[in-house]
Amino acid sequence: MSSSDEAAGAGRRGRLQPGAAAGVAVPGTLLDTLRVAVVMLDTSGRVLLWSPLAEEMLGWAGEHIVGRRVGGFFDPGEAGTETTGGAHRSGAERILADLLRNGRWDGILSLRHRDGHSVQVEARASMLVDGDGRPFVLASVAETSRLRTLEHDLAALDALYDSSPLGVAVFDTELRYVRVNEALARMNGLSPADHIGRTVGEIVDDPQAGAELTTLQRAVLTTGRPVIDLIMLAPRGLGHRSISYHRLVDRAGSVLGISATVMDVTERKEATDKVERARSRLALLNDVGARIGGLLDVRRGAEELARALVPRFSDYSGVILHAAVADGGELPSVQYSESTPMRQLGVGAIRQGPEVDRMIKLGSVISFNRKSIFGVVLATGQPQLVENDQQLLATTFPGDPKVRATMELGIHSLLVLPLRARGVVLGLLVVSRADGREPFDRDDLALAMELADRAGSGLDNARLYVREREGALMLQRSLLPQTVSQPQGVEVAFRYVPGSSGTEVGGDWFDVIPLAGGRVAFVIGDVMGHGLGAAATMGRLRTAVRTLAGLDMPPHELLRRVNDLGDDLAQDQDEGWMATVVYAVYDPATRRCTLAKAGHLPPVLVHPGGEGGFAGCGASLLEMPSGAPLGVEGVEFESVELDVPDGTVLVLYTDGLVEARGEDISDGLDRLSAVLSRPFSSLEDACDDLLATMVPGREPDDVALLMARLGGLPEGSTASWTFPAEPSAVRRARRRVRETLADWHLEPLTDVTVLLVSELVTNSLRYAHGPIGVRMVRGGSLLVEVSDPLPDPPLERVASTEDEGGRGLQLVARASRRWGTRHGRLGKTVWFELAMPVGGSGT
Repeated sequence: MSSSDEAAGAGRRGRLQPGAAAGVAVPGTLLDTLRVAVVMLDTSGRVLLWSPLAEEMLGWAGEHIVGRRVGGFFDPGEAGTETTGGAHRSGAERILADLLRNGRWDGILSLRHRDGHSVQVEARASMLVDGDGRPFVLASVAETSRLRTLEHDLAALDALYDSSPLGVAVFDTELRYVRVNEALARMNGLSPADHIGRTVGEIVDDPQAGAELTTLQRAVLTTGRPVIDLIMLAPRGLGHRSISYHRLVDRAGSVLGISATVMDVTERKEATDKVERARSRLALLNDVGARIGGLLDVRRGAEELARALVPRFSDYSGVILHAAVADGGELPSVQYSESTPMRQLGVGAIRQGPEVDRMIKLGSVISFNRKSIFGVVLATGQPQLVENDQQLLATTFPGDPKVRATMELGIHSLLVLPLRARGVVLGLLVVSRADGREPFDRDDLALAMELADRAGSGLDNARLYVREREGALMLQRSLLPQTVSQPQGVEVAFRYVPGSSGTEVGGDWFDVIPLAGGRVAFVIGDVMGHGLGAAATMGRLRTAVRTLAGLDMPPHELLRRVNDLGDDLAQDQDEGWMATVVYAVYDPATRRCTLAKAGHLPPVLVHPGGEGGFAGCGASLLEMPSGAPLGVEGVEFESVELDVPDGTVLVLYTDGLVEARGEDISDGLDRLSAVLSRPFSSLEDACDDLLATMVPGREPDDVALLMARLGGLPEGSTASWTFPAEPSAVRRARRRVRETLADWHLEPLTDVTVLLVSELVTNSLRYAHGPIGVRMVRGGSLLVEVSDPLPDPPLERVASTEDEGGRGLQLVARASRRWGTRHGRLGKTVWFELAMPVGGSGT
């Protein structure tokens, strides 16, 4: 031992240790931690050998100490002296006497360091004899602070093994147990002694688990990478354990083995699993609610509900509803029976096949027995848990092929749940599990009922939506023209597409109104806002426009009068109303079109191209004063009059056709003009193509589209004359009318036509002082117009027997099918219509 110390000391004084020449550092060992110094004394207490560690511990070099007595290094306060039989002995002499008497000594000493402070050490000395028979003392000295630290560490380690609730074990490099505490022994069901020398694979009952643990241990031993908190099943499946492995390395860097810490985490795992189940169930509830909550369609809602449950909650699922619920009908009001129409409206399955189709085919009719599980759930509204084959056979009715398919698919657990809303059962939610999946339990039943109740409310909302939407659309369609007339010389095509924002129908509308003289009015408008209120305002506005159109006034005057109606057209006078409108009047006889608009998008004129309609055509927006929307007080409207060539197409539309989210309105108008500039074979094709080019994802607004190809009347269908305001005008007018009727082969109408023309021309001569115009138009009826510069309309009055005049308008009113007056730029026009003679062709 002294040779070892001398070697170590020599190395510290400049001599190299073995291996140092090669540049290899020698790591410390446990002895370096203890720092045990060796001192050799003779029997008189003189130092014979002073190790380098003693030099480091007390600061005295060997060459200064060897040959001196050791008593000089004792702390006076510690060693002291004692008197025995009148003789005084120092502490060193006393210790030496004990050595000579007993052959050994150990104890705590306080030695003096060279710099003056005290060093407490623990010493052990033995009396030895050399080869020549001479006695000497060999002492080992270590600082007590280092020893106490090591003792504390060892005590803590022992306490960890003995008192820790954790299982602790140490394995050697062959992965055999070398130490194991009682806690781990109890976990494994063996005594600590039964573990020593055996591997984990020999301790664990499950060979597969043993092989996995051995692989992990070997990886930790080889790589040094620890495994921390690995959760595994306990032996025999009794709970769960958390296992951690670390590699053990001594101070010299040698691998000693691995340590293991094992903790029973069964309760933690169960709590974690419970929290995870709660979280997953909450996520499922939220997911199902999100998937069906925004769907206002019963059928789509049923499909989404069934698909959302597979495979997260079940292997197969089906949604069965009362047939009336799917179509927005009333809630079932009578007891469910075998004749109640039930349909499979939602299906979810982990796989497909003939058996699945037989069990849950989408759209199939569902039959059941009143006393079956289906019948009981429908009647009572209480869920049922099906747990065995006998209960499966009783779900619907005996011999049901759907039940046989259920059993063929290996379904072993079934939940039949009522879909309820406001205390009424709408149908059933049926979910099932098959093969090796765990059967449903009571917790699953509670979760499924929560799902079913939420789904029932969502499906009922969708049912109400369907009903309200259908009602709103029915109201809206009833306010739109049911048929559109095709006036002579004009071809009309139209489309109306309701918006997609639920019951919030819009206020878009269009109309084609026949006017006197073969003329026709085209109207399109958009009441701002949505809902039944907007639709009702649209209906009142359309009625007002049709009524005022019958007065045959200019477009701008008609818009002014409609605007003057003000709050009478609004649903709520506090909120007011607002609408955009385009009103156009076309006269096929003169090929003139007069338009006015109130804040609406500009009409489009498609100019005629080559033969075949739209080929080679071009489209342009019609520039005209925009005017403020109707409902704004104190605004003026202005008419624009233009001549249109035969074949020109007038296109009126609402903003739903050209508006798109995130896009400027001008882009939509450019797109509209580009589409209308293409060649089309017919107006119907043009309407379809315009609707097909609407931007996907546009705002859910209504779309109204009206296209009219403007043309003239057939050649020879009109005749007109102008007569000076002279008495001969009556005679000349009668002659021209009679000749024209003969040319048109309408002789049966000659007498009444000539009589009425005479009355109207005579009336104009009496009050007017300008030229008198007469025009005749042959079409579906015979139209006759008499115009003069006098702006005031004639008044129909009741003439007495003594009056010589005043019966002209009464005669016109009684003899004609209808009659009226209208204002023009230079006066007024009085017109009347006569029905064509029966069997007369008018050609």
